[in-house]
Amino acid sequence: MINRRTLMTAFAAAPALASIGVVLRGTPAHAADLYPSNTALYADPTLVEGVDYGRRYRRHLIDDQSPQGRPGFLRTTVIAPHGGGIEAGTSELCLAVAGYHPADLAPIPAVGSAHDFWMFEGLRSSNNSALHVTSTHCDDTVVRAMCSGSLNVLSLHGTTTARAGLETGAQAVLVGGLNPNFRQYLLEEFAAVGVRAVAASGEGGIAGISPENICNRSMLGMGAQLELTTELRAAMFAPGKNTRADRAANTLPLFWSFATAVRAAIQRLEATQPIL
Repeated sequence: MINRRTLMTAFAAAPALASIGVVLRGTPAHAADLYPSNTALYADPTLVEGVDYGRRYRRHLIDDQSPQGRPGFLRTTVIAPHGGGIEAGTSELCLAVAGYHPADLAPIPAVGSAHDFWMFEGLRSSNNSALHVTSTHCDDTVVRAMCSGSLNVLSLHGTTTARAGLETGAQAVLVGGLNPNFRQYLLEEFAAVGVRAVAASGEGGIAGISPENICNRSMLGMGAQLELTTELRAAMFAPGKNTRADRAANTLPLFWSFATAVRAAIQRLEATQPIL
């Protein structure tokens, strides 16, 4: 029987992060966060959940009461820690990658299965950036539980070209996190659909290499983080419809190509993992 310790030992032998990718040295991310943790944000009496911010998640039921069979184990959780108006477009992508249409949560008949998801969303009409909590400080109890119970975690974020160290106007996604296989599958699937993807490594939260990063708080202690430039996210929605109220119902083909590529990478990763 393969247990969690065996899995972690096997994956610990994977190539070191420094052996692949390029070093991107952008501006340190969100050094001036107003809140040092989600817990601190939730405790602020001036904030109202459902008005200033919201949380959405879905954990799929696994009910195994038969000694003769075994249901499929859900291996992957998809998260958007800075959704809604904080990092525009990441909520909608989180839902699509998890297997649901962002407009109505209808299941998407695409390759792969449905995945668990969680998101924290800024709901204000402005100044949602004040609600940003950096990923290494994300301590929401629900997302911590979901990630620690999943083999894989995929975290979606937004960034700027300046922070990413890319040329102005670049439509690109930076692929980070501590899982080398996951990163490689993502890079290959993005290339297959014509999405510019860059392997992120080096210093700073944009690379997603801290063990404290929520994307790496999986059963295996590693996951993947995607940082999409503002320009790439804007190109995924109809002109004039890139608002929190309109995005979900006004997605463009690029949005679905991106989501499908991520889902294909997840399917490839899960196919390499043992039955639990």
